[in-house]
Amino acid sequence: MNKADLVGKIAKEAAITKHQAELAFASFFGAVKSAMKKNQKVTMVGFGTFSVARRKARKGRNPQTGAEIKIAARKVPKFTPGKELKDALK
Repeated sequence: MNKADLVGKIAKEAAITKHQAELAFASFFGAVKSAMKKNQKVTMVGFGTFSVARRKARKGRNPQTGAEIKIAARKVPKFTPGKELKDALK
């Protein structure tokens, strides 16, 4: 399922236009992004939690030359599924 499929499904089930569903989806996505930029968790009970994790700096290897390189520390998005979502997949 891609974004267009999801927007279409939201529009159909909520009995709204695809444009309205697109705006709602964009608003949701923007709110999650904004919260994560501020290092906040976004928790939806039953579905899961979006959060930010930190990766430490580490050493790696260039696969072409074998030379050692430094990989900088960085923030990465993380999703932890909720119990209801996990149970739905059993």
